[in-house]
Amino acid sequence: MTDVIQKNRRFYEEQVADLIHREFPAYERRIAVGIAGEGSDCFGYDDEISRDHDFGTGVCLWVTDEDMERFGYRLSIAYNELVDSVERSYYTQRLRERRGVMTIHDFYSDILQTDCDTAGCTMTEQDWYHLDHSCLKTATNGEVFRDDLGVFTAFRQLLLDYYPDRVWRTRIAEQLHAYAAALQVNYARCMSRRDTVAAELCRAQGIRSAMELFFLLHREYPPYYKWTYRALTQIDTEGIFSSKVRQLSEAVICCDAWEGIRYSPSHINRADRVVSLAEEIALEVEELLAARQMIRKKNRYLETHVNEVLP
Repeated sequence: MTDVIQKNRRFYEEQVADLIHREFPAYERRIAVGIAGEGSDCFGYDDEISRDHDFGTGVCLWVTDEDMERFGYRLSIAYNELVDSVERSYYTQRLRERRGVMTIHDFYSDILQTDCDTAGCTMTEQDWYHLDHSCLKTATNGEVFRDDLGVFTAFRQLLLDYYPDRVWRTRIAEQLHAYAAALQVNYARCMSRRDTVAAELCRAQGIRSAMELFFLLHREYPPYYKWTYRALTQIDTEGIFSSKVRQLSEAVICCDAWEGIRYSPSHINRADRVVSLAEEIALEVEELLAARQMIRKKNRYLETHVNEVLP
């Protein structure tokens, strides 16, 4: 648990819990409390730089739609009065929207950008296909301090149980194709034309796909893009994959390596460090696929595995 989450938990235990017990005793067991959703503090990634905006002590109080009508609005007024009575820095309107009283349905639906069936705790396969990786991570980060009713936690667990197999395999296939197209084909084509701007775009797409593949194959959701590499280093316990990704991002583009080289799909120009690292990362991905028995034959050109991975 990070320092910020601990601070918010103390705020709940020392002040919010007392408020609920004193003014809403009949509904105490119907209010889920925690900190989750948007914001680096919910991911545990906050630092001095991130504390210049939307930063302050506060918790989320999640209730059902029915309970919002029954007592939620009164609870919201009482909570906001409590917050305003405590001195806090950078407590912006945006942060107020991320904390305080909200319905369970609205919390998940707003983050996932779809109408979530939180009461029935179900998701169709089509729903899963439309969801974004980073939104799923945002919906399941942080920590739940109390949830006697269990509705909030049940839907959270549904998301944490990860994609259905068909959706999972489809997303892996999509990123295998994206990686192969960007770094194993188009980067070389662009460098053969000396189009370094397009080549850099290929590298960026390849890095993104490589990291998404690592998360997918470890059944984890990546966070918002600016935190993806940091999260990658946390789940890559051996550090080999994340190190290669970092080297790929820092490699200096080298036009000299393409002097006199004509593009050929059968030639891998390892004189270019970007190409060399891209092939090394492809090999790591291939090993992950093989370890999960998703492929039978090895081939570093990741496009060749797409059909085998698809459901």
